[in-house]
Amino acid sequence: KMSAVFLLLLVSTVNIGAELEKGLPRREPRRLSCVRCCGPSEQPVSIISSRYTRMSSDPAYSVPKVQPTIDITILKGEKGEMGERGYPGAVGKEGERGLRGFNGQKGQKGQPGPQGHSCKQLYAAFSVGRRKPLHSSDYFQHVTFDTEFVNLYKHFNMFSGKFFCYVAGIYYFSLNVHTWNFKETYLHLMKNEKEVAILYAQPSDRSIMQSQSLMLDLQEGEEVWVRMFKRERENAIYSEESDVYIIFNGHLIKPAVE
Repeated sequence: KMSAVFLLLLVSTVNIGAELEKGLPRREPRRLSCVRCCGPSEQPVSIISSRYTRMSSDPAYSVPKVQPTIDITILKGEKGEMGERGYPGAVGKEGERGLRGFNGQKGQKGQPGPQGHSCKQLYAAFSVGRRKPLHSSDYFQHVTFDTEFVNLYKHFNMFSGKFFCYVAGIYYFSLNVHTWNFKETYLHLMKNEKEVAILYAQPSDRSIMQSQSLMLDLQEGEEVWVRMFKRERENAIYSEESDVYIIFNGHLIKPAVE
């Protein structure tokens, strides 16, 4: 009797389960997608590693790149030796004028000036010579003198080799030189910075005395002097310590105001 009751309950349970299964929607079994783990020559990769690879390739799961910053002062070495001096650069613009500098050393005492007088002296005369020979080394070369014969009121400056006109008027000047064997002799008589007369002698196997003279109308403050002029040939004038071969003379003929 108990067996019949159990069998009846079992049949009822099966029927009820069948009815419930008919009433509910049928669910299909879940299919797992295949994931390639490795090739024939590759080692197996874990599921977690494969999942990380897919996530890193997806922009939504990309990991931001971090740019490291290196403090260069930590890696800085010792200071090297100074290199060679480079080529000079281009000239820059002219700068502003600087401050005035300190005063220089006091110069030497100059030669005494002409003798003063309540009435102006209307006289002027000089005669100077040179005892040393002179070779022209520059295109223009100033001729100076070392021997003083006459220098009235010191109008001729022995230091500069120039006659300074203190009295305006008509003057007479003469220049005498001794030429040098096989060398050219070329000199200018100068009024201020302009040549007014030439003394010239061609090269020769014999040395000779050569002279030049002229008159000039001078204004007060003008200067008269001598210079050598060098061309392609060697230019020279001869003299010696024992005698005077070079002489420069000048004197006032008529003053402008008497």
